[in-house]
Formats: sequence, C-alpha cells, structure tokens
Amino acid sequence: MGKMQKFVSVARGTPTKREAVLRREDFGEIYEKFQTDAAAEQAGRCSQCGIPFCQVHCPLHNNIPDWLMMTAEGRLEEAYELASETNTFPEVCGRICPQDRLCEGNCVIEKGFGGVTIGAVEKYVTETAFDNGWVKPVKPFRERTESVGIIGAGPGGMAAADRLRRLGYQVHVYDRYDRVGGLLVYGIPNFKLEKSVVARRADLLTEGGVIFHTNFEVGRDASLDELRDRHDAILIATGFYDYRDLSAPGSGLANIVQAMTYLTASNRKGLGDNVPEFDSGELNAAGKNVVVIGGGDTAMDCVRTAVRQGAQSVSCLYRRDRENMPGSEREVSHAEEEGVRFVWQSAPEAFLGNGAVEKVRALRMRLGTPDASGRQTPQPIKDSSFKLPADIAIKALGFDPEDLPTMFGNKKLAVTRHRTLKISYKTMMTNLDGVFAAGDIIRGASLVVWAIRDGRDAADAIDAYLNAKASEERRVA
Repeated sequence: MGKMQKFVSVARGTPTKREAVLRREDFGEIYEKFQTDAAAEQAGRCSQCGIPFCQVHCPLHNNIPDWLMMTAEGRLEEAYELASETNTFPEVCGRICPQDRLCEGNCVIEKGFGGVTIGAVEKYVTETAFDNGWVKPVKPFRERTESVGIIGAGPGGMAAADRLRRLGYQVHVYDRYDRVGGLLVYGIPNFKLEKSVVARRADLLTEGGVIFHTNFEVGRDASLDELRDRHDAILIATGFYDYRDLSAPGSGLANIVQAMTYLTASNRKGLGDNVPEFDSGELNAAGKNVVVIGGGDTAMDCVRTAVRQGAQSVSCLYRRDRENMPGSEREVSHAEEEGVRFVWQSAPEAFLGNGAVEKVRALRMRLGTPDASGRQTPQPIKDSSFKLPADIAIKALGFDPEDLPTMFGNKKLAVTRHRTLKISYKTMMTNLDGVFAAGDIIRGASLVVWAIRDGRDAADAIDAYLNAKASEERRVA
C-alpha cells in the first residue's frame, strides 16, 4: 500500500489538454496520453477503499482499484489483463465513457480531493498494452461446430462476437454499413474516438476468426428466418435507427437535419469517403450559423463538430438548465472552451426562412414541477420569444427503434410498448427460440458501455443455451 492512498498529497491531474484555439482546427483527440510517471502517480491517488463505488457504478463492474494499484506499481501488463477481463474494449471506454457520471463521479475521494483520473489511466494502460504487443487475437482452447449470427457490428455486437469466439463458436457478424464499428465509427467524432482505434480492434477480431459481412442488411439481403436457418443462434444488436423529431412550423425547410445524418456525413468525410451532401455545403457548417437543439452527448458531438468545420457561430438550445441536462458536464465544458454558446431553458417554437432555414424562433422556459423521472418539467414563458440566426439547424433529440418485425421480415417478433425488442431478462432471449437481443434495441438509447455489458451478457446466455441444447441432443441420442 506504500504506493497508494496519495490523494492527500497529490492533486488530481489529467493528461495535457490541447489549447482550445488549436483543437478547433482539427479533429484530433483533445487529450495527450499520460506519461508513465504521471499515470503511476495519478493511479496511486486511489484510496483502496473497502467499498469501491467506482466499481459498483461501472456498468461492467471493472475491478478498478486493483488495476490502479498495478499501474502505480508498474505492473502494466497485469493491469491490462485485469482490465480486459471485464471490459472487451477498455481503449474505447477510457476515451468516451462519461466517467464524471459513472466511476470518477462516484469515487469516494471525489468530495474534497477530486476523484481518481480513472478514464485516462485506463486509456494509458491499454495503449501501452497495444504498443508492447500484449494484445493478441482470440485463440479458443477448442473449436465448436455451432455457429452464431450477430446482427449489428456496433459495440454490443462486437463485444458478443469477442466473447463467443473465445468460447470456440463460429461467429458471423452482419452489418448494413461498409465498416465495422457502428456508432463508434459513424456517430462519434474523431476528437473523442479516432477511427483507427476501432479498426485496430476489428482487425483483431477478424484475425481471431470472427467473420464480418458488411453492406449486409437483414430484411434486404436475407430475412431473419433465413439467418436462423444458417446459424444455431442469433443475436440482434442493431441499436436504434429512427430519430425523434420536432413538430414545429417551418420543419420542412431545407438545411434542417437530424444529428446522426450530420455526424455520419462528417465522419465519412474524415474517413475519405465521397460525401456529396458535405461537399455541396448541405451538411457542412463552414462559415455558417449553426443551431443545435438538444442537451445530450449527441448534441455535444454536433456543436463541437460544427466548430471544427469552421462555423461562424454555434449555439445550443436546451429546454432545461445546465444542472438538469442529460449530457456529460465535461463535454459541456469542452464545448464552452471551444466557443459554443449555450442558450439554457429555451425551446424552439418555429423555423423561419424562405425555402431554407434562416432563423430559429425560440421561447424562454421555466422549470416547473418534477415529472415521473423526478426532473422538473419545462414550461414556456409567455411573450418570451427570441430569434437566433441559423443557416443549419440540427435536431439532436434522441432516438427510437424502427418497426422491427417489419424491418427483419418476421412479424412474430415481439416488441414492448416502447417498440424495443421484448426479451426474457433471465435468458436475454426474445419470444423466438434461439434469437437473443442486446444493447439499445432492448434498453433504449443508452451508453456504449451498457451495450458492451449487454453484448457480453448475451454471449454468456447464448453459450448456456447452446450447451443445454447439445446436452439434450446427446441425451436423446
């Protein structure tokens, strides 16, 4: 314990953050990597408390205190092995998890001393592991004849594929896009997660025997029933597709776009793809006044992307106050440093323009009584309207699932009243035998770390199902 409990003498520190004026000019990650001595020193601030609330509040229940101790002691290979036992993608979570709401925000020394810089240490440990060749492709102890088809190559599908392949199953992953990664590639900007990080992990899965079928859309290239005939079990891990919209006068004007449409165009351009809508300026904020509507992490991705594209001004409208916004406080601070203007307690009333949007008319809001979730309900203030210039208006209002039975070509597939897939939470199986589900498609729009957790749990459930099925076949035989 001599290297630990230094929080009383060592202040909380983060890796060097690039100056806002510099990071506005490119899409590079805003934090540098920890240097070895700094990482060890920050890891040594851990109090090694009896009840590690950081671990409790991590969806993956990572054994954070132990790998922090190993990092402080210079046992980095062991630290990586322990971190990767519970987390399929520690290099991703270290970068994009909202640690201020999860592990770091619940660190027992957060009040008074500042929580341990867990995310940055996790990133340091994992990048060190990659640099030293400690991260290897999957090598199952034995191969199994059963195959599993996974629909969706996002974080949930990739996490399940990794776990199932380690158990020896023949794993095929189907995805409608041309690259592996889903939201990690097309939704999250490079300044939070560089695409090479995702591609590196996808390559490892491929080397380990996972077979990816890209540009493959279930319902177009094959029905769900056809995939069931090909495989012994199916996992649906597709995430959400349908955008929540805003019904307001002028919604039909040009240059009013959905957040994921905007972010996907930007990410594709960064990947070197031909993106006509970006080149024409329809989805390019350069030199324009941009208004983003919403207060979640997706809205933060949009405003910070617009800044880097060279927008003349970027404003974010959110109907509640700063304390009640769903997005990460850390992301808001980064955005403010980069020049984003937040217009709190304001909601759009109409879009104005001649053919294309020119202004957003909004109303001031006050917070009334709490709703069912305990958050105060926004209520408009009479005669409080104002206008914001807007050459592009971006709606970042969240997501809902599509009509899943129709999309997958199987009307027997049961859904909940929220249009998510209906599963047994004991087995993670849908009402169709051998068809499982994980991630946003069962829990609603959520965090990447929850998708990883669901993917791992679903893989274990599929393993139990196939083992039981094999035992039954042997008994009958």
